[in-house]
Amino acid sequence: MLAAESPAFEARRGKRAADSGSDQAPIVYARGSGANVIDVDDNRYVDLTAGFGALLLGHRPPAVARALAKQEKALWLALGDVYPSEPKIELSLALAALFPEQGARVMLGLSGADAITAAMKTAVLATGRPRVLAFEGAYHGLSYAPLAACGLHPSFREPFEAQLARGVTFAPYPGQASELDRSLSAVRAELRRGETGAVLVEPILGRGGCVVPPAGFLAGLRAACDEAGALLIADEIWTGLGRSGAWLASVDAGVTPDVVCLGKGLGGGVAISACVGREEAMRAWDARAGGGGAIHTATHFGAPTACAAALATLAELRTGRLPLRANRVGARWTRDLARELQGGGVVEVRGRGLMIGVELEGGAARALAATRALLREGYIVLTGGARGDVLTLTPPLTIDEALLAGFTRAMKRVLARGGCDA
Repeated sequence: MLAAESPAFEARRGKRAADSGSDQAPIVYARGSGANVIDVDDNRYVDLTAGFGALLLGHRPPAVARALAKQEKALWLALGDVYPSEPKIELSLALAALFPEQGARVMLGLSGADAITAAMKTAVLATGRPRVLAFEGAYHGLSYAPLAACGLHPSFREPFEAQLARGVTFAPYPGQASELDRSLSAVRAELRRGETGAVLVEPILGRGGCVVPPAGFLAGLRAACDEAGALLIADEIWTGLGRSGAWLASVDAGVTPDVVCLGKGLGGGVAISACVGREEAMRAWDARAGGGGAIHTATHFGAPTACAAALATLAELRTGRLPLRANRVGARWTRDLARELQGGGVVEVRGRGLMIGVELEGGAARALAATRALLREGYIVLTGGARGDVLTLTPPLTIDEALLAGFTRAMKRVLARGGCDA
């Protein structure tokens, strides 16, 4: 069925099947609508992954579909940074307005990894320092600049180590208040060396298991960066645009980063990302480069169709007050999951907004088996966390709460069977 696919994915499925003792063959999506997916065998599922968290409005949201249809009749591709399209200009202004300071500048890309790359380049131009401080357990994408700063699994980096930038140091990411001092002390010690131009952080670990840091973590990073003259880069690719219950999780925590990276849900399912930075930092693209300025662009960056989709997505998030809804619905669901799953081999239910992690006893094997059992119950979920033992739940922000309640009951049944595919 998947004979033409990279053997890496087949090998991963085989290992997961061997580890978990459950079939890990994929279902094949045929169509989707809202929070539902239907596969090629006409089975219907509730999608609690929403395209790795990217489908903030669900599958095929009508407002985005209308915007795409309208734009496709007018213009598919402009000339990037030479002759931009009207939607690109409109989107850049809309994204700059999300930043908590006036004068913000925007660089568009296709993926979250593109946005991280732009941010890392910005840091070196603005500070003249090549080193980056990242965090254990963090995920920023797998293209080469972000991969060097990927702290989730060393195995992601190790085969390519010789080709990656060497100037990345990892500090521990604090999951509890008792871990805060150790983390910030490691950050300050590294910054004191005077070679680090950027601290790259997820305000909440996403793929790393929906780990919410203790209060004061981001503020401590901000203070350390200010003291050392380094840029604070907030990777809001998972957390931003309402997923964590706020437009920007970093700003909600009382911190203004130098650069914010957005992606995943920005296009409502269409590939687009953005690096948004304060004017002082972004001005380095001209001043540091001398004369004509440094360039970071690609053929399809800021394509009119993607920009139109992003504008429609932002409008829907705003008119539907979906960040606020995610905050309220997510808080209720987190409480319900913690209460109903108590005693079922659950270590912790954690998260914020509609990015929730359910950490299970039994490690990755049990978590993988649970995902398969939940698939048979009609729910699509993924595993995450550094050990692979966390079920990560990132449904559309528009999802009916009755579907969330149905999942809670299904999860309770699965855990009662030992979390296996029975």
